[in-house]
Amino acid sequence: MHPFRAAVEAGDLDRLTALLADDVTFNSPAVFKPYSGRDTVGVILSAVFRVFEDFRYESEIGAPGAADHALVFRARVGDKEVHGVDLVRMNGDGEVAELTVMIRPLSALNAVVQAMGAQLEAAS
Repeated sequence: MHPFRAAVEAGDLDRLTALLADDVTFNSPAVFKPYSGRDTVGVILSAVFRVFEDFRYESEIGAPGAADHALVFRARVGDKEVHGVDLVRMNGDGEVAELTVMIRPLSALNAVVQAMGAQLEAAS
């Protein structure tokens, strides 16, 4: 099991944040410009833990030891069923260098954007 997946499934935000490279890049499904840096991405992941309900990974795609993995998930945000993929790229030090999230359908993405916006506004 990929260490990113293990930390998410354990609900261990500290372990998850520790996996992030200092200069990690997060590509959000909601905005064009990526977010950068462990602290910034840590805040976003913390909000994700609060927004997504019944989160579960359904499958993991990627060879053991490979830099790139795709983690297919399902969750709920309010009454919307979310189907998505976390694309995780590791660096040579075993840290998450890049995280890209893809979400469908559009109605679920809109629910995620609204809920995440509220969480991030409250955090600032």
